[in-house]
Amino acid sequence: MCPHQPSCPQADSADHDAARVVASHPEQGWSLLCNGVVRFDDTGALLPDGRVQAPAPRLRVA
Repeated sequence: MCPHQPSCPQADSADHDAARVVASHPEQGWSLLCNGVVRFDDTGALLPDGRVQAPAPRLRVA
């Protein structure tokens, strides 16, 4: 349960990245969010139920 007010978004919501960081490990490239999501520096994520969110595709600049 999220103790923050307003509550952090649920792990399965589209805006789950808006949850507060509770543990940050920039030297390893990841952060743990209040909702249980592990967010990686490459924009990928691991959800609490084991599902993987692939990193966002990089835009090519011509």
